[in-house]
Amino acid sequence: MTDHVQTSGRFGAAVSSTNAQRNRVLRNTYWLLALSMVPTVLGAWVGLATGITASLGGGLGLIVFLGGAFAFMFAIEKTKNSAAGVPVLLAFTFFMGLMLSRLLAMVLGFSNGASLIMTAFGGTAAVFFGMASLSSVIKRDLSSMGKFLFIGAILIVVAAIANVFIQSSALMITVSVLAVGVFSAFILYDLKRVQDGEETNYITATLSVYLSLFNVFQNLLVLLGVFGGNSD
Repeated sequence: MTDHVQTSGRFGAAVSSTNAQRNRVLRNTYWLLALSMVPTVLGAWVGLATGITASLGGGLGLIVFLGGAFAFMFAIEKTKNSAAGVPVLLAFTFFMGLMLSRLLAMVLGFSNGASLIMTAFGGTAAVFFGMASLSSVIKRDLSSMGKFLFIGAILIVVAAIANVFIQSSALMITVSVLAVGVFSAFILYDLKRVQDGEETNYITATLSVYLSLFNVFQNLLVLLGVFGGNSD
């Protein structure tokens, strides 16, 4: 009887410790995600103020974006367990804000551009809070979603790269609609992985959710610009 009580006590302590770790990773992910918005906005402002990305059109823009993004993600993976991890991640979000400034400048060319940007921001926030709430109430294992979402993301990236050269409005709209859906699901998937203890590093968790939010915002903004932009 005594052994049973001691075993139960140790099991309960282990479960409590595991839950505490998961909650700590989730909490740190949310805090770092919020912090990452600051350099993103700063990067976008620098890009708009200087016009540094204005000439990065077509293939050149694609090369700079993909080269910079993959270099930063490689660096984040290498530093995720060190003190340099957070600064590298924040530098990456500054770079992403800088790259976003070209699209922002195009949208601001509409008479209702500022309104479209705020609408896209509000829509992205709604998606995030909706997926975060859903991840906390869903009990089923969502790990099987991973491979389908990954395939969907690869197809979206390939189609987006192809459209840089094809310049098809129909393909652009299709890619943007699919991207909003796929990356919204990615937010749910990644947050659920943290809550289930499958992701234990808050830096990589933040990176995953940030990339999804970035893509949701960017593609919402594209759709709003296509269907709601006023040129007068």
